[in-house]
Amino acid sequence: MTRSLARALLATTALAFSMSAYADDLVTNDRAGLADAPNKLVFSLPAWQSHTFSAVPAWADGFKKAYTDFITAHPDWQIEFQYNNGDSGQVAATLIEQAKAGKAPDCAAMDSFVLQQVIDAKVLSPMTPYFKDAAADAFPFVKAAVTGADGQIYAWWWTTDVKVLFRNTEFVPDAPKTWDELKAAALKTVAAGKEGVLFNGARWEGTTFDWLPNFWAQGGELVNASGKPVFGDATNRDKFVKAVNYYKDLVDSGAAPKRVLTIKQYLDMEAAATAGTTALFIGNNGDWGNLKSGLDPAEFKKWAFSPLPGPTADQQATGAGGWVFGSFAKDEKKVEFCADLIKDVYDVKANQIMGFLPTETGLFAKYPEFSTPDNQAFAAALATAKTRPGIALYPEISNQIQIMMGDVLSGTKPVDDAVDTAFKASLDAYAKQ
Repeated sequence: MTRSLARALLATTALAFSMSAYADDLVTNDRAGLADAPNKLVFSLPAWQSHTFSAVPAWADGFKKAYTDFITAHPDWQIEFQYNNGDSGQVAATLIEQAKAGKAPDCAAMDSFVLQQVIDAKVLSPMTPYFKDAAADAFPFVKAAVTGADGQIYAWWWTTDVKVLFRNTEFVPDAPKTWDELKAAALKTVAAGKEGVLFNGARWEGTTFDWLPNFWAQGGELVNASGKPVFGDATNRDKFVKAVNYYKDLVDSGAAPKRVLTIKQYLDMEAAATAGTTALFIGNNGDWGNLKSGLDPAEFKKWAFSPLPGPTADQQATGAGGWVFGSFAKDEKKVEFCADLIKDVYDVKANQIMGFLPTETGLFAKYPEFSTPDNQAFAAALATAKTRPGIALYPEISNQIQIMMGDVLSGTKPVDDAVDTAFKASLDAYAKQ
């Protein structure tokens, strides 16, 4: 989020909340609205969003104002906030179990890649009337993800991100377009005293998702139409091995430091960029705003982002993630209120507050926060971005890829053995479904 936007949010919020202590009681970390309001919506958010009301001042103030405005316009409603913990796969499984027992929250956030399995469980209420127009204007991967086989819209994907390469142009003036060009550029930064290109390599989802575009760029597929793993079959194995060898070669050559094995959050790479110890890292658009706020303006001007390199200049791919909301309510009044909440607080305002990207293409021209040249470039990348397969088995496939990557980058296993082990384990998990 830009500093000017942060200042504007703080100023607006200060005015709104200096008027009355009542506003502080109206929106808290646990509730929005009056405690005795006749209608209540139980709203489940991911744990990382709990700080929207506390830890990040500009976010907290922005959300508090957005919720105050919303709930003031709906005085007969109370929103009870719940925060779910655990990884995205566990959260999806819990929501499905709760829904089948009639105990699910009325409205809930989910990681985008688990949405399909929740739709398949037939526990979400259709939201077609409320998001039909938005879906028509959304990026293709969004429209496909939120729409069920019956043509109904079952959720709304309100924010997204895209994978890119960040570079300090003082050391890497030209955008590397191929794997070989990235390796050469990284080695030059090492010669200049930097630690080379950084990327997620530890045991977490970011390691899999940031690496997958290297496989996708070659036309590789993780699973077939029935959800069976195929990344190790005759059609895909060579592409998969080639993409793994690309990362291994970066580490073995010294173009990437061995400490990538310990990197499991984007903040680590942002910190290295801010400290000046790296001039290259693979991340997503969310890092851009953090670099801007963390670096001196003169230093920030040296940084740029570009598409992820591919095996050749004409073989490139990227990935898109993000978060969705769906309604488990059976009362249509609650489904509609859930939709109103998403549209009013999250679809535009939340993305503005946090500096995230919306999913409707028209919003990139309509609002100044989204129409900057940088965000236009991110939007262009999103137009052809790929998403992770929305199947219940994906978290286990990702887990096996994470284990494989650790074994390969540490030298514990040869690439062929590590790939075959990951593929067999994924097939075994598929057989047990």
